[in-house]
Order: sequence, then C-alpha cells, then structure tokens
Amino acid sequence: MRPVYVLGVGMTKFGKYIEKSLKNLSFEAAWNAIHDSGIGANEIEIAFFANAYAGLITGQESIRGQTVFREIGLMGIPIFNIENACASGSSAFYLAHLAVASGQVEVALALGAEKLFCGDLNKSLHALSTSSDLEIEGRMGMLFAGIYSMRVRNHMEKYGLTREQLAKVAVKNHDHGALNPYAQYRNRVSVDEVLESRMIADPITLLMTCPMGDGAAAVIVGSENVLSRLNHPAVRAASTVLQTARIPKIGGKSIAERTSKEAYNKAGISPRDVNVAEVHDAVAPIELLLYEQLGFCKPGESGRWIDEGVTWIGGSLPVNPSGGLSSKGHPAGATGLAQITELVWHLRGEAGERQIKPIPKVALAENGGGNVAGETAAVAVHILVRE
Repeated sequence: MRPVYVLGVGMTKFGKYIEKSLKNLSFEAAWNAIHDSGIGANEIEIAFFANAYAGLITGQESIRGQTVFREIGLMGIPIFNIENACASGSSAFYLAHLAVASGQVEVALALGAEKLFCGDLNKSLHALSTSSDLEIEGRMGMLFAGIYSMRVRNHMEKYGLTREQLAKVAVKNHDHGALNPYAQYRNRVSVDEVLESRMIADPITLLMTCPMGDGAAAVIVGSENVLSRLNHPAVRAASTVLQTARIPKIGGKSIAERTSKEAYNKAGISPRDVNVAEVHDAVAPIELLLYEQLGFCKPGESGRWIDEGVTWIGGSLPVNPSGGLSSKGHPAGATGLAQITELVWHLRGEAGERQIKPIPKVALAENGGGNVAGETAAVAVHILVRE
C-alpha cells in the first residue's frame, strides 16, 4: 500500500435548512473541497457518497450518490453509495483511502451529506431509530439515548464519575463550538444550565445530547504523485481503520479500543503521540468513556481530565475543538468527514479562533454509528499526520 494524502477538505455550516435540498448541501461541500485542493474536478477518478437516512425521508433509494453528483458536475466515474449509520462518512473516507492506497486511482472523493429537517419530526425520528437491530432492540423499545444512558451509569458506578463532570463535557464543547463558524449551536452554557435542562435518559439531559441537523462535508485524497500542486501543508492519512460490532464479552475490549489499537499500530504511534482529537460525542458524557477507550488516559481518570481542563482548547490534549456533535451538530452522513475536515484545518494551522497551538502534528478522529448486540455497530478511527 502506498501513502495517501488529504488534498482538499470542505463543508457547509451545520444547521436547519428547510429551503435547501440534499443536492444543494452536497454541491457546496464538494466544491469547497475541490477549490481547497487546487486540482481540477476532472481529475477525480472515483467518488463515494455517504448518506444514512435520505431513503426513508425522501424516498430516493439506490442511486442517491449518482443524483447528487449529477448536480455537482461529476459524472462518468465510478460512484458508490455508502450507508453505515452515523459512521457513513468515515466509511466513505475508508474506501476513498483504500482506492488510492491500493493504486487503483490517483485521486478519490468522499462526500457525506444528511438532511434530517423535512417538516415532519416523526419521520426524522423514525429514520434515526432504524440504526439498530429492529428485531431485538427495536422490539424492546430501546432508543439510543437509553443505550448511552446505561453505558454512562455503569461507568459512574464503577469509577465515581459525577453529574457535574458529565455536564462539563457539554460546557467544554459548547465553548469550542462558540468559536466555530460551521457549528450549528454557537452559544455557551454553564454546568447548572446543563444539569437543569430537561432529562432525556438519566443522567443524560437535553444539553448533553447532539441536535438533529442538516449539512455536508467532503474530503479529497490523493497519492504522492499529485502533492506538488498543493498550496498548503501536506497532511498524510497515516492509518484508517473500520471495525464492526462483535458479541460483547464480559471484561472484553470495546469496539473503540479494538479499532484504535489497530489504527495506532498501523500508523506506528501510541496514544501519547496524539495532539488533538475529534470523537463521536452523540451524548456528551460518552466522550469521557472514549478518553479511556482510545488510550488517552487510564480507566477511571477521565473525570479528573475534564476537571483539570486537559481536553479543552489550551489543554495538553484538546478533544472536539469543533464543538463536537453536541455543539457543531450531527447530520449523520456528514459527521465523520466533518471531523476529518476540522482536524486537517488544525494540522494546517487554518482553524481560526479555535486553532490548537502550537500547530499539532498528529490528529485522531473516532466516529461510530448504529447499535448491534449492545455494542456500537461500526466504528472508524483515522490518524492524520502533518508532514
């Protein structure tokens, strides 16, 4: 396998866009990435379109990517439709990376988009609920907030996490989101406001959960052969790993632990080498569990980390400088690619007010989606390195 580089990134501001279609959002993100890359659109040889729920919301199935890329102006190339719950965007990046690493193509595009606001809240909520095994969790009436709640409560009982520490994650991410012009919510919140907001699934409150949203993000990757045309620092995808759920074993490693361990090994680094990370905080307290599962800190230390400001911008390991899902937003098909976009901006020194200093060299993105047998159905971990 040969080295793969990020040539260009782009995204829309995440939010509520009743007047815009999936095609409108995709067009903006894709052309932002093309302009950022400095290459011609005609040099893109293969494209992957990530989307989780448009089939249920709009009725368009089978060729969603082809309809979107027609509007963008990219036709006549292989186009693949990627559906992998909230990890759809990361899955598209995984495949684009593989296409270049294998030598199949020189340039590949991963585009993710989601439009959840459709004027019918019940339709959107039903679509989101389908990302679990409907014959098991569905019949039990289990929703994702309930699944996350059980994971968080178990960790609280085992390690003594407090409700205030859970709330501080949401406070941190809203502080970061306030600095991000692409974030859906740019308001700061206090610990008391988070704790006093409506209870969703104890101990998770409304301000700890990510909003429903619309948006798109795109990443163009290429081989070393096209690097000479870049007008910004080169960012290499040192590893990209995608795993799916296993039947959980008591005391066994989580899917995030397994996936990140493989990603570290392939990149030739350890968790200590990571300077900045974007992780899948679909509910803010899950971020604390991920600090430990990704190897950033030891089991039981995540509460102290959030208390001491380790993962805030200005701390020794900033996590979710974009605002994370809880502030930046979570249009499912776009989320994984938006994480990569954010990290590339930091590695290039282009993140504006929220720029990590000194400019980081190594970044990690973790993106999960769906639920099967009590475990996240799919998790992707990508490690990016500035060269």
